Amino acid sequence: MNHIAKRLTWLAVTLVLSLTLVGFQPSQAQQAAKTTIRLGYVPVLIYSPLFVALEKGYFAQENLDVQLTPLQGGSDSVVQLAAGNFDAAVGGIGAGLLNAANKGLDFRIVAPMHSERPPLSTSLVISATRASEIKTIADLKGKTVAINATGAATEYWLAQALQEGGLTFSDVKLATVAFKDVPVALQTGAVDAAMLGEPQTTLQVKSGVVKILADDFIHGFVSTYLYMGLPLLKDHLPAAQGFVRAYLRACRDLQGDALHDPAIAAIIEKYTKVPAATIETASHAYYDANGAIPVTDIQTLQTYFLSRGELDYKTAVDLTPYIDTSLVTEALKTLGIYAAPTESATMVATMSATQTS
Repeated sequence: MNHIAKRLTWLAVTLVLSLTLVGFQPSQAQQAAKTTIRLGYVPVLIYSPLFVALEKGYFAQENLDVQLTPLQGGSDSVVQLAAGNFDAAVGGIGAGLLNAANKGLDFRIVAPMHSERPPLSTSLVISATRASEIKTIADLKGKTVAINATGAATEYWLAQALQEGGLTFSDVKLATVAFKDVPVALQTGAVDAAMLGEPQTTLQVKSGVVKILADDFIHGFVSTYLYMGLPLLKDHLPAAQGFVRAYLRACRDLQGDALHDPAIAAIIEKYTKVPAATIETASHAYYDANGAIPVTDIQTLQTYFLSRGELDYKTAVDLTPYIDTSLVTEALKTLGIYAAPTESATMVATMSATQTS
């Protein structure tokens, strides 16, 4: 083989090897190890942003390995966060969280989760067999009423409901029953009424087991939030930013009549074990697509738990040091500000789609 032939052969082999290596070259995302973020959820509708972000691949696109653990109540997340078992938490501002902060748990509220408007996604229900006996909230005087956890945000919900009927906690016997156990507790008479979250509410109403006593006692109040521990924020800031970015994308997917989308309903079914057809008819929660944190609502919850004597301290403290809006601000640089379509714009889009079809 002459010199030119040898050189051509060498170039050909080099080219083949180069192409082979390129073909097996891992992507930048594959080269970087995924960051694991652990947190819990309660299998009810209000946790949908976590379900949607995970199942639609939003977390994966941020190179995150998000691990969700089912819990009985949102307050359990605080315990796990304090113990270092969770990196983040989603749940209500409750007595447990406030007491943990008072004892030195360092965390940050980085985004809101949900708010509710009538018809509420967390309602006060009774057994359908007692509808003739318990007709109004006032009829609960002297009876046993359940929430899923003492000192949780649902306790504040119940307080507002009782107030609508001219009652206070001194007028009822307070019990704790997990949402999943509410139907049986009502049927057996263990409790007379209970707070129950969607989509279980709609499922049990359709099954003839429960009846909604009240679902109009909250008007746009935000009681649940996304929290992060300082180890995640300080040691893995890009991952924390990516989590919030993915989370807000999911919140945007849940605007308006999102539950009517079969794909969204199927995702929620996977985590709540409630049929998608039922989820599509459930009362939905509301999510701020731009992640604005309502400080006033947080302070209101602190004032409430102080009035109940459930806090380790006696005077309200400034909670703003626990609020970190920087992750949402960073996310909006990429996502932009979300503007809900106006009614007229929606009508034009609908008409245009109809004419096209």
